[in-house]
Amino acid sequence: MKIVEITPRPRARLFGTLIDKQAAIRKNGRGTYERVGRKSARAARWRHIKYGGSVQLQREESENITAKIRAAAPETERQLLASFLGFVDRHSQDKVATITIHYR
Repeated sequence: MKIVEITPRPRARLFGTLIDKQAAIRKNGRGTYERVGRKSARAARWRHIKYGGSVQLQREESENITAKIRAAAPETERQLLASFLGFVDRHSQDKVATITIHYR
């Protein structure tokens, strides 16, 4: 499991931006992530279509985002991490201050 901590810029609505962008992409029948599980204002779980792993997003009180990336195989987990970081970079790079990765 890899844990990604994302710190948004001041006054940036990063969690909402990521959730809205993923939903808009899926609505058009495209994209590699689909939302699974319960809908919540503070958490979301995405499943990757190709790699079969999942990304569990959690919004903290300080607006920081913690993403737990899990997959069965280490190689798949690495690909899923790269895919998630690419998604964040493409769709909200102007709202991100720092990204920290913890390897577990």
